[in-house]
Amino acid sequence: MKDEQFYMQHALELARLTIGQTRPNPSVGAVIIKDGVVVGTGTHLVPGQPHAEVYALEQAGEKAKGATMFVTLEPCSHYGQTPPCAKAIIDAGIEKVYVATLDPNPKVAGNGVKWLRDEGVEVEVGLLEQEAQQINQKFFHFMIYKKPFVTLKTAVSMDGKTSANSGDSKWITSEEARHDVHTQRHQHDAILVGSQTVLRDDPHLTTRLPHGGLNPTRIVLDTQLAIPLDTHVLTDQQANTIVVCGKQADEDQEAQFNALNYVSVWRMDTDQIDLKALLSRLADAKLMSVYVEGGATIHSEFIQHQLFDEIHLYMAPKLIGGELSKVFYNQLGFDYVADAVNVTFHSVDMIGPDIKVVAKPQHEEDA
Repeated sequence: MKDEQFYMQHALELARLTIGQTRPNPSVGAVIIKDGVVVGTGTHLVPGQPHAEVYALEQAGEKAKGATMFVTLEPCSHYGQTPPCAKAIIDAGIEKVYVATLDPNPKVAGNGVKWLRDEGVEVEVGLLEQEAQQINQKFFHFMIYKKPFVTLKTAVSMDGKTSANSGDSKWITSEEARHDVHTQRHQHDAILVGSQTVLRDDPHLTTRLPHGGLNPTRIVLDTQLAIPLDTHVLTDQQANTIVVCGKQADEDQEAQFNALNYVSVWRMDTDQIDLKALLSRLADAKLMSVYVEGGATIHSEFIQHQLFDEIHLYMAPKLIGGELSKVFYNQLGFDYVADAVNVTFHSVDMIGPDIKVVAKPQHEEDA
C-alpha cells in the first residue's frame, strides 16, 4: 500500500468511528503528516462542534505549516455553526491536501477545493473515493436526490420465515444480530413501523447499545390512529414520535396524541398513507435516513413501489416452516417471475451464528 493510501485509510477509520453521532452532518476524518510523521488527527464528533480538520490542525500546531493533510470529505467553504475549514487550512500553512471525495452539499460542492487551490494549496481529489462515499452514503443520497435513504430491515429463518404459526417471532436471530440492529438504529435519523407492530409488540424503538447511542425519530404508520395512548412509543419520552394517519382519522383522537410530550400527528391528504408523499415530507423535515422495521405489509409496500435503497436481511440457522407463519414480503407480489424486483447483493457477512445480507435495488446500481 502506498503511503498516501495508508494515511487516507487512517482518516477513513477515524470517520467510521463517528457514523451516526454526527447526523445530520457527515462523518469526517483528517490526518496531518509532516516529514513522514503523523502530527495531527481529528474527527467530527457532534454537530456544532469543530470539524475534523480543525481538531487535526489544533494538534499539529506550528507543525501544520508546510505539512500534508488527508481528509475524507471536501473541507467546507461556508460559515455555518462553525467557520469554514478551508480558511483554517489556508491560515495554518498546509502545503498539500488529499481529499477523498467532494462534498455534494450545494453549499460546498467544489467550492472548498477551489478556495484552497486559489490560495496556492496543492489539492488532489479522489483518493479512496468510493470508501469515503460509502461512509456517508445516507448523507450523499439525501443531498443528491433530496429524499431520505430508506433501509428495510428484516430477520428471517433459513426458510424465509419471520414468525412461527402462532405469530411468535422472539427471537429468530441471535443477540449479536440484535446488537447490529441497534447500531443501525443509532446510524439512522428515523425508524418506521406499522401500527400492527406497535399493537403486537409494544416496542420502544430506541437504541440500546452497551455504551448508549442516539435514538432515531420514531415513525408509526397508523391510518386510523388505532394504537393505544399508553404504548411505549407515545409515553416513554425517549425520542420524538411521529404518528402518520389518513385524512379520515378521528380528530379528537389526533388531539389526544398531539397533547402528549414528544408526539406529533401527521395527517395525510389521502385515506391511505401515500409512502412517496410521506418520504417527501420527511425530506422537508431534514430526516435524511429511515430504518424500516416493518412488518410485512409495510415492507411489501416499500418493495412493490421500489421506494427502498437497501435491504438488511438477517438469516438465522433455523427452519420454522408452517402454512400460517409469516414471511418478509408476503403482500401484493407479482404474477410472473419476470416482473420481480431485482436486487444486487452488496455484502454477505457472518454476525454471530447468523448471516447478514445487504442488498440494493438494481436500478440504483445501474444508474
